[in-house]
Amino acid sequence: MDGGTLGLDFTPTDDSNLKPDTPIIVVTHGLTGGSYESYVRCILAPACSPVEQGGLGYRAVVVNFRGCAGVPVTSPQLYSAGHTDDLRQALFYIANQYPGAPLLGLSFSLGANVMTRYIAEEGEQSRLMSGCILACPWDLAANNGRLLETYIGRNIYSKGMGSNLLNLLRRHIVPLTQDPEHRVAKAITLTMGLDKPTLDVFDDTFTRIAGGSSPPWPFDTAHDYYVHSSSHKVLGDVRVPLLAINAADDPVVRDVPIWVVMALTPNGGHIGWFESDGGWGQVARWIKRPVLEWLRAVAEDLVYERPRVKPLQDVDGFLKEVGGRDDLGCKVIEGGGIVVGNEGQSGVLAGL
Repeated sequence: MDGGTLGLDFTPTDDSNLKPDTPIIVVTHGLTGGSYESYVRCILAPACSPVEQGGLGYRAVVVNFRGCAGVPVTSPQLYSAGHTDDLRQALFYIANQYPGAPLLGLSFSLGANVMTRYIAEEGEQSRLMSGCILACPWDLAANNGRLLETYIGRNIYSKGMGSNLLNLLRRHIVPLTQDPEHRVAKAITLTMGLDKPTLDVFDDTFTRIAGGSSPPWPFDTAHDYYVHSSSHKVLGDVRVPLLAINAADDPVVRDVPIWVVMALTPNGGHIGWFESDGGWGQVARWIKRPVLEWLRAVAEDLVYERPRVKPLQDVDGFLKEVGGRDDLGCKVIEGGGIVVGNEGQSGVLAGL
């Protein structure tokens, strides 16, 4: 309702042969990624292929965050690890379009943190009937600290992610600075003066101010934003089946909540989990096998009781929950088209 825009990328493009209650995989991507990312496609390709071709035969939709994958920025706000209302409103639309379909959550990195927090915040009213959380950063403050402890962590990964965010921001300066006196416009002026910032410097200059709605944004410091937005502390509020997978050798996520049931693989890096594909120099992501098994299990084997969610209604053109928050609602706008790729991002760090 703040005027921001999301991009929902549905697959398959022709779903006319699918039943209305076909499961839908709802995906949130990594830091500056989108639905074009290889880590997204490697799972959705078999998940959405017809059963007769060895796939699951499901639908999927990737929620592309504000400013990512060619989505325009139309309000003085971006996205962050702790802002869940954009996913919440995207689910309004998806649930309204397919009211009989179970919604299965699948998320990566920053998007995993967002999805975990959404599921926890909604509790038994979660519109997602399950969640599969890959490479979640969990305790943002602790992992930022661990990232800055090493030369590679600080100068390769943290600066790489900070630079990707800075490049993304450059593409959206005009809509974010319409009002020069707005706090976000002032933050952009400072942010554009940064040179190869680490992730925490970018967050301290921009994300703590423009990463979500007020309240609770803006925060006094990046650390305050990290403490608020971390997902490890809300796991006790999750009320749907949740599979979390991290890798012990992840250079970005060094601190994981091992006091919960979690699959912690010895290798895999950050959203990696590569293996040889049999050909010379060919690699594939083995993580798709357990993820597809999980998606099939929760969609087809789980005894599922539909959540007690608020019904949806049209209010002056906006889709809103009956008796829900006045500041939440979504509507379809003109535009859309082909999702663009990762222009302006840096090599293997794109989309983290």
